[in-house]
Amino acid sequence: MERSKKNVGMALIFSLGVFIFSSASLAGPPVKLGFVYIMSGPFGMYGLFAKHGAEMAIDEINQSGGILGQKIEAVFEDSAGNPDIAIQGIRKLVFQEKADCLIGLDSSGVAKSVVPSIAQMKTPLIITHAATPDVTGSLCNKYTFRISLNLSQNVKTAAMIASHTRAKIWSTVGPDYAFGHQSWEYFQKYLMEQKPGMTFFPKDKIAFPPFKTTDFSSYIAKVMQSKPQGVFISLWGVNLVNFIRQGKEMGFFNGDFEVLISLGGATEVLYALKEKMPEGLWVGTRYWFLANDSAINKKFREGYFRRFNQYPSYNAHGAYGAVRTYKAAVEKAETMDKEAVVKAMEGLSIELPVGRITIRPEDHQAVTDACWGKTAADPDYPIRILKPARVFRGKKITPSVEEAGCK
Repeated sequence: MERSKKNVGMALIFSLGVFIFSSASLAGPPVKLGFVYIMSGPFGMYGLFAKHGAEMAIDEINQSGGILGQKIEAVFEDSAGNPDIAIQGIRKLVFQEKADCLIGLDSSGVAKSVVPSIAQMKTPLIITHAATPDVTGSLCNKYTFRISLNLSQNVKTAAMIASHTRAKIWSTVGPDYAFGHQSWEYFQKYLMEQKPGMTFFPKDKIAFPPFKTTDFSSYIAKVMQSKPQGVFISLWGVNLVNFIRQGKEMGFFNGDFEVLISLGGATEVLYALKEKMPEGLWVGTRYWFLANDSAINKKFREGYFRRFNQYPSYNAHGAYGAVRTYKAAVEKAETMDKEAVVKAMEGLSIELPVGRITIRPEDHQAVTDACWGKTAADPDYPIRILKPARVFRGKKITPSVEEAGCK
């Protein structure tokens, strides 16, 4: 009996010691992560999903001891999709909040304006959404990294799919800024490489609606009247949701031509449309929650659904993955010194729910897999899913360092 009491006492002392040690280990100055996403307005759903992904990763890490024994704290700034507001938010995060790392950016236009100033702030930036190749290409710098698919990777995958369709005459609908125009340029380039002899409509027959467009009927009619055999669509977010709703009413998806939508597999879009998303369309996404059944993906997918009652989007995955990537870089560097973390992130390879990514040291672009699939109804899910879904390996779709143009 005395021995039993002694053992219980020792166990309590040990448990208390562990608690005190754990509390003390997270009692130092916090690791500050600064996030900049579109948090308001019609595109605010992307920022909300990203916030959810970030919070999930931070909670998991803090519960398991933090980063080098220090707790993570998050500060979120709303870019509002505006370059000036985004830069103000970043400056606040760096100079007032003393952020150790910056994470985020949705719009390619915003990213192109923001990235040149990052080198002056000497703070690592991990881009998780904005896809313009320029930020890891002509505008690359020491402090800017991207862990998600860039435009050229995703569009090269689209061209690979398009090359196996019957379509030989192609048109496009895309946002009237860098992302839309570059998407069309890369699509033409890669499809001609895959299948020479393709025809692409000139400017007067294709459609680039302004970013703030809500009524797409004239653009839909313009493309339909030109009678293409295939249409490549690079709209995203609420623009894509509105386009699909209006296009469905006008017969755009009746099967008269092939339709490829570069970001139609975003769960933000699929949840917004649900059964109104047409079936049988080829759609792409930077992360698909059913693309693989790895242990880390199942944990992320199931944990996210339990917590938020939704399946994770690529923006949720991007923010989640960025926090995990930063932790891995700090642990590799064995310090939170910004210069050391930047160095550690170059060439870093890490297993994320999307699969293993490797950040190229030459241009800081991640070599990561892409997923495309055909939209299909499934009684087990409240949204259209990708069936079949095809995963394209990062090594096959990532342009060479020379083509990326980072100097």
